Amino acid sequence: MNVRRSAAVLAAVAVIGAATPAAAAPSPSPSQAFPSALYGGTDPKYDGVWRQSLALLAQDTVGVKPAAKSVQWLVRQQCADGGFASYRPDPTAACDAKTMLDTNATSAAVQALTALGGHDDVTGKAVGWLKSVQNKDGGWGYSPGGASDTNSTSVVIGALAAAGEKPDQVEKGGKSPYDALLKLALPCGGDGDGAFAFQPDKKGQLAANADATAAGVLGSLGKGMVVEPGKKSDATCEKAGTPEQAAANGAGYLTAALTKDDGHLMSALAGAEPQPDYGNTADAVVALAAQGDTAQAEKSVRWLEKNSASWAARSGPAAYAQLIFAAHATGTNPRDFGGADLVKQLGATGPAPQTAGKTKAADETEDSGSDFFGVWWYVGVCLVAGIGIGFLFTGRKKKQQP
Repeated sequence: MNVRRSAAVLAAVAVIGAATPAAAAPSPSPSQAFPSALYGGTDPKYDGVWRQSLALLAQDTVGVKPAAKSVQWLVRQQCADGGFASYRPDPTAACDAKTMLDTNATSAAVQALTALGGHDDVTGKAVGWLKSVQNKDGGWGYSPGGASDTNSTSVVIGALAAAGEKPDQVEKGGKSPYDALLKLALPCGGDGDGAFAFQPDKKGQLAANADATAAGVLGSLGKGMVVEPGKKSDATCEKAGTPEQAAANGAGYLTAALTKDDGHLMSALAGAEPQPDYGNTADAVVALAAQGDTAQAEKSVRWLEKNSASWAARSGPAAYAQLIFAAHATGTNPRDFGGADLVKQLGATGPAPQTAGKTKAADETEDSGSDFFGVWWYVGVCLVAGIGIGFLFTGRKKKQQP
């Protein structure tokens, strides 16, 4: 679910000065070393916990038991108050006021560790921290105190649901996360036509955002990153008075957008040439499958099978995880995804797993870190590698401010 990362990357780039071209970014040092338990070989400063969580969750989804040291690395990233930062190079050092905690990273960690089991103390503290930083409108921003956005609010809903909470009962000032999402849903008709916005602009206006819409559909349905196909809905776009209607409206918007561009979404980075958005397309597949719009989801996953290989290879573990989530949501075999074994490719980006399980589809067919590069190298990678994962990363958030 790049879901949560690309929109935040844009926001973060704006914070630190989006005018600087990616070409000006310094190149990473070839001698750079990263924690051996970490998935991926690029600077984890802004997406370490996010990509680790997605990698572990994807492995669990396909019946693979991750390496114990990779799980322990994630656990040790937690701060004493329960929150997670995007990455802590020295987990033995106590978190302090300068530690930039991250609702997206925390929520991803909760979803992964809940799925793996045996970490109730960690996930319980994390959920407690998420509740403590909930905004008065019922939602969450990327960083504590930041304005609520669709992506962050939705990934938190996924974490709450995974941990056994009832998101509609998690309130601040009488407002639940669903109240926040409904305020970010566009009306039917016009360019927005039922989509979700990431956040209101400076004038309070909402603009349709496909990445946020994919996240908003899942959040409105109370779902996390891993979903089963939902029951087909014939709902048409109407005033979003309920989360369910908002999800149906958003799914309709995504279906129209995917149909327009031959089954995939297009990137919209300012100043960049339009190009297929593989990560957001994968997120849209998951959202549509959860909503029950399986016909379009299956068409788009077929497109991903044919076209996403080079993007995933460039983008790394979170990208492979997104594709695995899309495959799972549509009943597609991730071990034969357009001829590629996504499970094997994901595993190759990190420590060897304890066990290599099989998916249902497969059965049926037969710690510490070190120095870091700079923010501009990372932003440059996001721009070059394509939207979708940017997590990032999430990515998901340079200055860690949406």
